[in-house]
Amino acid sequence: MTKKIIPWYEPKTGKVERKLIAQVLESDYLNDGEYTTRFEEACAKLIGVKHVIAVTSGTIAMFLSLKALGVKAGDEVIVPDITFIATANAVDLCGAKPVLVDINPVDLTISVSAIKQAITKKTKAIIPVHVSGRGADMLAIMKLARKYKLAVVEDAAEAFMSKHKGKYLGTYGHAGCFSLSPFKVIQTGQGGLIATNNDKLALVLRQLKDQGRPKKGTGGDDIHPVVGYNFKFTNLQAAIGLGQLTQLEFRVDKIRKTYKQYLNELSLDRFSLFEFDIKNGELPLWVDAYTRERDKISDYLHAKNIGCRNFWLPIHRQNPYHMIDKKFPQSIRMSASSLWLPSAFTSTAKDISIVSKAINDFFKK
Repeated sequence: MTKKIIPWYEPKTGKVERKLIAQVLESDYLNDGEYTTRFEEACAKLIGVKHVIAVTSGTIAMFLSLKALGVKAGDEVIVPDITFIATANAVDLCGAKPVLVDINPVDLTISVSAIKQAITKKTKAIIPVHVSGRGADMLAIMKLARKYKLAVVEDAAEAFMSKHKGKYLGTYGHAGCFSLSPFKVIQTGQGGLIATNNDKLALVLRQLKDQGRPKKGTGGDDIHPVVGYNFKFTNLQAAIGLGQLTQLEFRVDKIRKTYKQYLNELSLDRFSLFEFDIKNGELPLWVDAYTRERDKISDYLHAKNIGCRNFWLPIHRQNPYHMIDKKFPQSIRMSASSLWLPSAFTSTAKDISIVSKAINDFFKK
């Protein structure tokens, strides 16, 4: 057992965030305002899109994107069986039906062949999920979407600043949705971002997030041309986000170094890392691995004060979306075999070596 607890993940903030929060507090304007706009514009510039809209969460980012693209009650939206349940919940918020499909066992992303088999006359959209920052096969998915005239909303919650075939994930589809929850590349406590290059879609999204207003209003005699809701971001959250962006280079570099160190130090025989195309810009937000002895190694690591996290249960085994197992052989097999290793920004090279040695020792025994 290590004396020090090595966490699976640990949020990290610093002095810049505190300074910017103080500025917002001094302004006495805490709502969605100048700092939110600055944060949106900075993120849009980073990933090379025309518009980024900041909202209350990644889940709401997906819901609003689907809603803006016309998804409604009675429609079907294709979702991978291996993802955080928020992906399916966002579809349900629209009144639509999440149609679960199996995954590609090589990278845990949505199976393109399974998408093809699931398309019906009711299918309105596809939500590919970029697991741990690994890109789904977006070229094939976009080709399918064009053929069947389907909307594509990327669940890029775990893929901010990660590239796939030279292009940032979240910028392939009609909309790309990012999460700003505590375990992400940058975090604002809670929050989400929607990226799009479509001017009309961006306008609809801004109206939907702010009571139907196309631009910020007074709360008085504003014009509300359409129905909207209140999913506004705040200047307080944006201050944290702007502060996090000043450390983005360090964060991205740390993520890559952690993955490369695991790759170099682990004896990968009965324990294998999922691969990332680091050379071409894929960013491993979290380092994930698979082994037939997942539960045993998980218990072993926790007993040594080393944090790790088992993969999500397949959504079809969750009560709200329950389905029979036979349609999902890959998600059943891979979910039970996969886990995330310590991948915190606060983890040192020595910490990663301790984890690697513990895993190697376990399999030697």
